[in-house]
Formats: sequence, C-alpha cells, structure tokens
Amino acid sequence: MASWTVDGPRRLTIAEPVDQLVVRLATGRVNVVGTEGPVRIEVNRTDRQPIIIEHRDGRLSVRHRKLGSWTLVFRWLARQAGPEVSIAIPASTRVDLRLAEGSVVASGLTEATKVDVTSGQVTLMGLSGRTMARLISGPVEALGVSGDLTMETVSGELILADGSAERVRASTVSGAITCDLDSPGKSEIQLGATSGSVTVRVPEDSDLDVHLHTTSGQITTDFPQLRVGAGLSPVKDSRGVLGAGGGSLRASTLSGSIVLLARRTAE
Repeated sequence: MASWTVDGPRRLTIAEPVDQLVVRLATGRVNVVGTEGPVRIEVNRTDRQPIIIEHRDGRLSVRHRKLGSWTLVFRWLARQAGPEVSIAIPASTRVDLRLAEGSVVASGLTEATKVDVTSGQVTLMGLSGRTMARLISGPVEALGVSGDLTMETVSGELILADGSAERVRASTVSGAITCDLDSPGKSEIQLGATSGSVTVRVPEDSDLDVHLHTTSGQITTDFPQLRVGAGLSPVKDSRGVLGAGGGSLRASTLSGSIVLLARRTAE
C-alpha cells in the first residue's frame, strides 16, 4: 500500500492501476475527470486538516483524517474554504465522492459515478454508465449525460440538458426541475417535485407515452394531443401519446406547475 499525507499544494502521479476512486472530505472542491494515461492528483489548496491519499489493490482514496463532530462545527463557524483537489483517472474507474460541504465536478466517466453532498453543488458532464447524485441543499446540473441517471435533492434545483439517458429519475422537495432532452426515444423519464415546478422540453417529433399529474398546480403543454382531465377537482391529469410512444415521460408535483414544451426539429 502506498500512502501520502498532504498538507500543502502538491502533485502526484500514480503508475499502478486504479479501478475505484473514493473521496471523503468534510469541505472543499473536487474535480474528477476521466482521461487516458496514469492517475494524476493535484492538490491546489489545503486547510488545517491534512489530506490522506492511499492506494491499495486498485483502490484510490482521498480523505480528511477522521473528524469529530465538534471539529466540524468549528470548521463551519470559521467558514474555511477547504481543500481544492483535481483528479484525472481512467474513464472506466468506479467513482464514489462524498462531501459534507462543497462543490463537485465530474466529467468523462463511463462506469459508475456516485456523488453525495450535504450542502453545495454538483456538476456532471459527459458521463455514461450509472450516475447518482444526492444533495440536501444545493443544485445538480447534468450536461450531456447518458446511461442511467438519478438526481435527488431536498431544496436545490435539478437541471438536465443535452441528455440522452435511457433512464432518468429526478426528485426534489422544494426545488425546481428543468429538463431539455434530446431525442428521448425509448427513454424512461420520471420527474417529481413536492412544492417546486417541473419544466420539460422535448423535440416535437418525440416518441413518448406521457402522463403529467399535479395535486394543486397547473399543467401547460405545447402538445394538443395530450388530454387534460375534466372536472372541478384541483387535481389535474394530462395523458397522451406522442409519435409511436416508444419511451415514457412521467412528471408529478404536489403544488408546483408542470410545463411541457416542444422544440422544433430545426433547432
């Protein structure tokens, strides 16, 4: 096992194979990119707590020393920026990133990517395989993501653009969901918000089986073939099939609005 204790800016190159990356930091900024060549780690900034980097049996870990609850409280009160770490790894590496507070950017990964942040923000770019991002407070932005995508937050906004994921599950309690989808095809898309709004834009020639549901919000759609249930009840339903209906789109809210927009093919 190789191990390094980093208490200042430093660059490391690891020639041995890495098939799993695990990051556990209290605070900070983490940038992980899938690329070719050996693993490269660049620590641009540290804080009072050294970073421990270990490599063993194909597993690379980057972590703070174990912190007690009072240490975390003092760090939060002092508003320390935390470390800034950039990691270049093989694209097929399995990645597990966890921060109590901070930001994460993950790009170019093709296997399994899991991001868990308590308070902060997450940006996902050009990922494939299985991707999962969870936050308590803060936004998640997914750009050009394919494969299987799950995004969850309590009070943050979820944004998905230029995506061709085969399966999308996005849910938030008080945040908004915005999706701009490219040729959903046979995709399975499930979007849910409690008190936030859901806005979706799909190509006008999409093949989707659509069901939109809100308990007390409003439903607006550019597609006249979607039926809206009649009645005096505040509960609203809109159903219908676009094109051949090869994929499915399900969107639901408790009190937020749902908007389904059509993007012209020329766009």
